[in-house]
Amino acid sequence: MRWIYLSPHFDDAVLSCGGLIWDQHQAGDEVEIWTIFAGDPPPGPLSDFARVNHELWEVSSGEEVVSMRKAEDEAAAAIVGAELFHFSIPDCIYRRSPTGEYLYTETVFAPPHPADKYLPRRIAAALKSELNPDDKMVCPLTLGGHVDHILARRGAESLHKSLHYYADIPYVLNDPEALSPAVRLFESQFFPVSAAGLETWLKGVAAYKSQLDSLYRGDGTLFDAIRRYCTGEKGIHLWKTS
Repeated sequence: MRWIYLSPHFDDAVLSCGGLIWDQHQAGDEVEIWTIFAGDPPPGPLSDFARVNHELWEVSSGEEVVSMRKAEDEAAAAIVGAELFHFSIPDCIYRRSPTGEYLYTETVFAPPHPADKYLPRRIAAALKSELNPDDKMVCPLTLGGHVDHILARRGAESLHKSLHYYADIPYVLNDPEALSPAVRLFESQFFPVSAAGLETWLKGVAAYKSQLDSLYRGDGTLFDAIRRYCTGEKGIHLWKTS
């Protein structure tokens, strides 16, 4: 049996569950992070929206972004003790319609574009090809409404396999009131996180150097917020259907 954490982007699983992942690894469980939107961008000019993001990350090309973020993901996964698998679908800021128009040119917090309607099926096929029958798959709740989180969840749910769900960090930290309605139909399961697990979690998050300045909108630092999130109950919750 493996624990499979679905990470829409290069940082989501470690951000949201890094301490639990490390504790599971320390307990002898096989733990893997599958990063869904990890593919290289298609050739051609970037959209203005993609260029703005590149300026934030201090890189010039999509290939540089993917290479840099893969390296950060590999470092973080090694810290928390997870095996890592990268799928080949590009991030939403790089995806285009069949006629070449960029799909997301103003925000990533939007419903899926009609041109992405077949993407959950593609995600499901990619997951199915790698899953074992007794794997436990952990999926984002999609707090925050990021389109890639929505599509990753739809792809996982289309397999009609029992799932656990995690609260997406930083979105649950930025808007904690959004959690309750998102899980009202689910059963909560508490997982303790050790003190060493928490510290390792923070070290894993720190590996995503390119993202840290843009993730958290609350008081203090992202590390302070994760510490508060975990130490209130000395662990985190996952949710599943009853």
